[in-house]
Amino acid sequence: MSAPAISRSTLNERHHKTALGVFLVIVLAHWAEHVVQAIQIYALGWPVPEARGLLGLPFPWLVTSEWMHYGYALVMLMGLILLRPGFTGRSRTWWTVALAIQFWHHIEHLLLLIQALSGTYLAGRAAPTSVIQLVIPRVELHLFYNAVVFAPMVVAMVLHRRPRLEERAVMRCDCALQPA
Repeated sequence: MSAPAISRSTLNERHHKTALGVFLVIVLAHWAEHVVQAIQIYALGWPVPEARGLLGLPFPWLVTSEWMHYGYALVMLMGLILLRPGFTGRSRTWWTVALAIQFWHHIEHLLLLIQALSGTYLAGRAAPTSVIQLVIPRVELHLFYNAVVFAPMVVAMVLHRRPRLEERAVMRCDCALQPA
């Protein structure tokens, strides 16, 4: 017997707080991978190809798999899209900022995936290369992307938990903290 499907409206009403929590855990786990990789490079002095984060050490193919990176970018994009209707007012504005930035990040990963599948690389490079990667190295670029998506996402979640009265009045979920 399969579990009942959750509609998008139910996800953004009765299950919004839980869905946001699960989404945040996924995002933080991904962040941990990037932070560990940065520590491996900048604090421990590992060469970039050997700095694979936590999961990349036992599973090195994960770091070189454009499918895995694209898959995460897509999961992140879908989470931001699916959970957006639950936000109101200021929190919705910040969530939309995170969504717009993640949409571009997703496009960059799609470009990387297409190059990996076709064997034809941007600007004659030796490996798949994103547009902004022509200027900023990949490790630093993805730390930046994750930061600029994560920051407005966190602002949105904080504002969503602490809405103004007019925002609380139109919320359909129980994410808001109770007023003191």
